[in-house]
Amino acid sequence: MFNKSKVMATYMIGSVVWIVATDVLLNVLPVGRGVYAVLSAAKGTVFVLLSAVFLYQLLKKREQLEKTEENEQQLLTLINSMPDFVCFKDSEGRWLRVNDFGRQLYGLEQIDYIGKTDRELGERMPFFQKAFEQCIESDREAWESGTVTRREESFETPDGEMKTFDVIKVPLFEENGKRKGLLTIGRDITQQKRAEELLRKKEKLSVLGELAAGIAHEIRNPLTSMKGFIQVMQETREVNDHYMRIMLSELGRINQIVSELLVLAKPQSHDYRPFLLGEALSYVISLIGHEATLNNVSVSVHNNAPKAYVHGDQNQIVQVLLNIMKNAVEAMPNGGTLYVRVSEAEGSVCIDIADTGIGIPKERLQKIGEPFFTLKEKGMGLGLTTSMKIVQEHKGTMRIESEVGKGTVVYLTFPSARAS
Repeated sequence: MFNKSKVMATYMIGSVVWIVATDVLLNVLPVGRGVYAVLSAAKGTVFVLLSAVFLYQLLKKREQLEKTEENEQQLLTLINSMPDFVCFKDSEGRWLRVNDFGRQLYGLEQIDYIGKTDRELGERMPFFQKAFEQCIESDREAWESGTVTRREESFETPDGEMKTFDVIKVPLFEENGKRKGLLTIGRDITQQKRAEELLRKKEKLSVLGELAAGIAHEIRNPLTSMKGFIQVMQETREVNDHYMRIMLSELGRINQIVSELLVLAKPQSHDYRPFLLGEALSYVISLIGHEATLNNVSVSVHNNAPKAYVHGDQNQIVQVLLNIMKNAVEAMPNGGTLYVRVSEAEGSVCIDIADTGIGIPKERLQKIGEPFFTLKEKGMGLGLTTSMKIVQEHKGTMRIESEVGKGTVVYLTFPSARAS
């Protein structure tokens, strides 16, 4: 940038000084007519060359200025076309320039904002006074930190909408550390915030739906067992005390599941204590016995650790064993054999549950245990997910191996415990 008047005055004064000084010098020098003519020509030539250099520099400076103005205009066009708030302030917090989005946001189209601080603009526009107070506070934080700061700022617009902005503030300093200016960039994230809130609500509904499906799945198992015993008693027309005890126990398990649902807001602690694994296993075998018979499935049990104890919630372990054995029976629609083997070694109790069913393809085996993934036509895909979670809570492991056409083996291990 240069002052045109000063440049022209300098050129004119310099030209007059050159002409007068050289004329006086030529008149003073004792030279002949021929030499005088040569020096006069040289004087004119030098003046033309100096004028040409001066003109070239002037044109070059003008070209640079035009290019700078063009770049500045392009930058302003780019900034004004941004859907973000962009504002430049000086070292004292006075507004120097704001883009079109910012003027529309704060209603500054008809207001001379240049040179005014946030507090002065707040006095001019009382509706946005709180918003400008937020700006004052965030500006102070930016200057104190001396680095780029980022925060969210929210305020209400005249149309009643609550806007939220992701605000970045960049403090600029001179080489000597003195404040130079402050750049503020604010991106409207109102829609993003609404989407996040909707997503949170959707996740809550999804969890609720998954919970309801899981509860339904876990209630269906004891109901199936009770239905089987009732059908047997209906066919024999005899009331079996053993069956009645099992049905009452299953009703108690249903009641426990419903109770857990009712106290989800304040979960109750599980009843962890050492229990005899053989008893839990026998109980589960008796539960699936009728369904196994209906599906022409024989059950083979080899308990090599009849005195093995496991520390945990017996009802939950029963739930795991029931889920796995029920899946095994259903995997043998044409009949087969369900093998159950229990062993104890090196402080662990091992339970191997194998079937001679249809097996599981490798690509599907990798997804076993994922919520809502199931190989059953009417399944929820939550049985094994719940079972794996229970096993983990009991510090155990669960591994599944399968081969199509040969069957599936589920390997369970739990830390062994001593009888209380």
